[in-house]
Amino acid sequence: MSPVLATILIVVALILGGVIGALIGMAMRKKFAEAEIGSAEEESKRLVDEGKKQAETLKKEARLSAQEEIMKLKSDMEQEIKDRRAEVSRTESRLTKKEENLDKKSEALDKKGELLDKKIKDADVVKEQAEEVLAKHTAKLEEISGYTCEQAKAELVANLETEVRHEMAQRLAELEAEYKEAADEKACHIMALAIQRCAGDFVAESTISSVALPSEEMKGRIIGREGRNIQKLETLTGVELIIDDTPEVITISGFDPIRREVARLALEKLIADGRIHPTRIEEMVEKAKKDVDAAIKQAGERATFEVNIHGINPDLVRLLGRLRYRTSYGQNVLQHSVEVAILAGIMAEELGVDPVLARRAGLLHDIGKAFPYDVEGSHVQIGVNAAKKYKESKDVIHAIEAHHGDVEPQTVIAVLVQAADAISAARPGARREDMENYIKRLEKLEEIAESYQGIEKAFAIQAGRELRVMVKPEAVSDEDMALIAREMAEKIQAEVKYPGQIKINLIRESRAVSYAK
Repeated sequence: MSPVLATILIVVALILGGVIGALIGMAMRKKFAEAEIGSAEEESKRLVDEGKKQAETLKKEARLSAQEEIMKLKSDMEQEIKDRRAEVSRTESRLTKKEENLDKKSEALDKKGELLDKKIKDADVVKEQAEEVLAKHTAKLEEISGYTCEQAKAELVANLETEVRHEMAQRLAELEAEYKEAADEKACHIMALAIQRCAGDFVAESTISSVALPSEEMKGRIIGREGRNIQKLETLTGVELIIDDTPEVITISGFDPIRREVARLALEKLIADGRIHPTRIEEMVEKAKKDVDAAIKQAGERATFEVNIHGINPDLVRLLGRLRYRTSYGQNVLQHSVEVAILAGIMAEELGVDPVLARRAGLLHDIGKAFPYDVEGSHVQIGVNAAKKYKESKDVIHAIEAHHGDVEPQTVIAVLVQAADAISAARPGARREDMENYIKRLEKLEEIAESYQGIEKAFAIQAGRELRVMVKPEAVSDEDMALIAREMAEKIQAEVKYPGQIKINLIRESRAVSYAK
C-alpha cells in the first residue's frame, strides 16, 4: 500500500470518526434535554397543585375574616342606633319641656301686653290733660308777659345769641392775645435775624435818563440837518430826546427802561465817536442793543450766583436780567427779587424748611414783571404761566401765585415768600409812590373803616400803616371791638393794595363829666 493511499484512508477514518462523535453527542444532548423537560413538567405540575391548595386556604381565611368583620360592624351599628334612639328620646323630652315653658311665657306676655295697652291709654289721657294744662299755663303766661309764644322764643334766641356772641368775642380776644404774643415773639426774632443778615441797597429810578454833552455845539450835531439825526435816533429806539436850555445835557424820556438804556448807550457811543449821521446812528443802536442784551444776561446770571441757585432755565435767567431795568414804586425789581430770595432763605433755615427752594421761589416771584407791557394779565398770572412753561416745581409756581394773596398760601414756602416780599417792600426808603395814589389809599382806608355801624371817626396815620378808629361806646361793646377789627382787616386785605401791613387800632372811650359848686 502506497503512502498516499494510507494517508487518504487515515483522513477518511478521522472524518468518519468526527461525524460519528458528533452524532453520538447530539443524541446524548437530546436525551438529556428530554430528561430535563420531563423533570420541569413534573415540577410545574407540583407548583400548580401547591398554588391551588394555597389559594383555597387563603379563600377560606378571607371568607372567615369577612364574616367576622361583618359581625363586628353589625354589632357597632346596632349599638350606635341604640345610642341615637336614646339621644332622640332625650331631645324630645327637652323640646316638650321648652314648649311648655314657651306656652307659659306666651300667656305671661299676653297679660303684660294687656297691662301695657291699659297703661298706654292711661298715658294718653294724662298727656291730653297735661297738654290742656300747658295750653292754659301758656295762655296765662302770654297774658301776663304780653308776649306770644313765638315772640318769647324769638326773644330767648336773641338773648342766647347775644350771650354766645359775647362769650365768643371774649374767647376770641383771649386766644388772639395768647397766640399773637407767642407768634409775634417768634416772628420778630426770625424777621429781625433775616433783616440783620440782609443789607440790600435800594435804587430809586424814574422814567427819564440824562446824557452829559462835552459842549453845547454837540446838541446841534445830534439834532442834525432838518432834525434828521434826532428823528432817526428816536425812531430806532422808541424814546423821546428832550433838548432844552439845560446846559450840556440831553434828557431821554421813555416808559420802557430797556429802550431808554439802549438810547443812552447809543447816544454816548455817538458822542464819543463824533460821527453823527443816520447810518452811523443805526450801527450804534445795534451795538447798544447787543450790549444791553449782554448786560441783561450777566445781570440774570449774577443774581442766580448771588442767591446760590442753579439749574434755572437760561430763558428764565434772561428774564431775570430784564428785571434790572424794571422798577416798582421806584424800587429796582431785580434787587428786590434778590433780597426776597435771601430773606426767604434765611427764614426757611430758621424754621427748618428747605432754604434752596425758598430762595428759588423768592427769586422768581416777580418774574412776570420782566415781560413787555403789551402782554395781557397781571404780573402774577404772567409769572405763573412762565414758571409752568419752563418746568418749575409746583411749590415755586404756587409761591408765585400766592405772593400777593391772589390765592391762599397752602405751603410754608409760599408764606415765607409772601412775608419776605412784604419785608423788602415795606422797609423805609425801599419804595415810593406818587402823591395822588398815596392820598387815594388813605381815603380808601378811612372809607372802609367808617362803613361799619358804631364808628365815630377813622384816621389813617403813619403814612397809611396804621388805621386808628374811634368807636361810639354806647353802640359798640368791648367784646364787639375784636370782631369788628377782624372783619375790617379782612375787608382791607380784599379791597386795598398796599405794601407791608396795616395795623387796625380800635379805640373805645367813655367819659363822665360833673361839676362841684
